[in-house]
Amino acid sequence: MSHTNSVLSLRNQQLMSSTRVFNARGSKVKRCEQCLLPMANCICASKPSVDSHCAFCFIMYTGECYKPSNTGRIIADVIANNYAYVWDRTQPNPNMLALLQNPLYAPIVVFPQQYAEAERCINSPLELASVQAGKIPLFIMLDGTWREAKKMFKSPYLAKLAVLGIQPEQGSGYQLREAAHLHQLCTAEVAIEVLKLAKDHTAAEALTRYFDVFRQAYIVGKPHLSFNAPIK
Repeated sequence: MSHTNSVLSLRNQQLMSSTRVFNARGSKVKRCEQCLLPMANCICASKPSVDSHCAFCFIMYTGECYKPSNTGRIIADVIANNYAYVWDRTQPNPNMLALLQNPLYAPIVVFPQQYAEAERCINSPLELASVQAGKIPLFIMLDGTWREAKKMFKSPYLAKLAVLGIQPEQGSGYQLREAAHLHQLCTAEVAIEVLKLAKDHTAAEALTRYFDVFRQAYIVGKPHLSFNAPIK
């Protein structure tokens, strides 16, 4: 059964309300309106249908949802329970604030733990009493560049939430965007790891396969990039 991709919906909303045309590299390429890849490389037929007991909330820096290389959209293709909002330092989206207070969910900020107080840090979503009691893990992904994500992490409405850090065993296999640090993963790679920590293995495997399809399709025609082995 199909579901709403909140990142794509947010992109369309932003485009409709924008007062100027968004032009980025490759903006003249005719793209699929769903996967945003060139029509010849469309991956929509590979979109998986999977049940997951997790949810994702993407808090996106201004302009991030426009980028075809953004992998939050890939996560939202796989995980049906997904939400996306544009970050605003002084006027946070009221629907986003309501989501963070929704009693169905256990909100968890996914971010390096060295930036958080020790008492906020967890090693697994399953450690939270609220998750043990049946609440749905709501993984909050701060989607932007590393500098932008650090700025968003300081938002007051996130200050009391649990923080889940990821310690990757290997560097990112994502070559489409430059990481600030060697072992910094892209958003989709982080999502795969947190799904594993939540014991949501079917969803993690489906996202891994779909992300590999996306990555391979994206670099077609980009001779300066090469496709690495699939993420394990």
